[in-house]
Amino acid sequence: MWSRRSRVRVPSLTLLASVAITHFTDPACPFAFSAEPIRQRLRWHYGAQLAWRNVMIVLTAGDRQEAERLAGGAPTLQRLYGMPIDPAPRARPASSEPACRAVVAARLFAPHAEAALLRRLCVLGMAGALFDDAEMIAQALAEAGIEPDEMGEWLTNARVTDALNEDMRRARSPSQAAHALGHKLSGPPGGRRYSAPSYELSSDDASFSLPGFNPIEAYDAAIANLAPDIDRRPSPTSARAVLAWASEPLATAEVAMIMNADIAAVHAELARVAVCLPAGADAYWSLDERPPSERAQAPPALVRAVAASRELP
Repeated sequence: MWSRRSRVRVPSLTLLASVAITHFTDPACPFAFSAEPIRQRLRWHYGAQLAWRNVMIVLTAGDRQEAERLAGGAPTLQRLYGMPIDPAPRARPASSEPACRAVVAARLFAPHAEAALLRRLCVLGMAGALFDDAEMIAQALAEAGIEPDEMGEWLTNARVTDALNEDMRRARSPSQAAHALGHKLSGPPGGRRYSAPSYELSSDDASFSLPGFNPIEAYDAAIANLAPDIDRRPSPTSARAVLAWASEPLATAEVAMIMNADIAAVHAELARVAVCLPAGADAYWSLDERPPSERAQAPPALVRAVAASRELP
């Protein structure tokens, strides 16, 4: 199709979904955020032929040490994978439950905005905000097009609690194949769980487990085995085409991964054709000038609901 915004021709994939992907993740996980370039590349290659479902792990559930590990490991992952993570120390360990609960609430009550909310929570949190801060969650909601007042009510809804508990149960029930790759799982010997990100792929009666962080080739091979006839769009040849396709600003590392190109060369091209949005230790890029988002205020109901779901000891 043609993008009205940039007049760049972007080939589209409008076929029915061939492969379902269950994506076990957590907004607070820097490993999952560092794997976003791979997820974006899969979206480019296969489009709507992949049906995505996010499952929230809640990595910090009752575990202050895990919250400290997540924050402490972020600077190293930023250097390794180049995503816009702020390497500065966080003010305190943060629970990921409020952010995970918000994603689940969006899934139930605003499903059109679930993916956008998960992305905004990740982007803001990795830029330095705390995942259990009501103001940060309000900002993510506003940027995803969800009213913070409504989320304050949703977070305390029994359906949301039940759905979040089910997500946590599924994340702590890895498949038999995933157990065979125990080094890719997390948790104690008697309570193994999926690490973030982990993928369970399925098509018809066949399935494929890919726990933990994996290279793009692993996902391509799994998809090819599950759906040999699936269409795979070739890699783009310009950064402008990538940004014209994207529904949101993309990081330098994401554009480079989608193009399968050298990150320094991609950065130079982006500097010529796109608007730079500095964040963390790098930046996001857009074809449009984007005015700074207005600072969202967390309504009292949201503040109370977020405070009630912080579970760190």
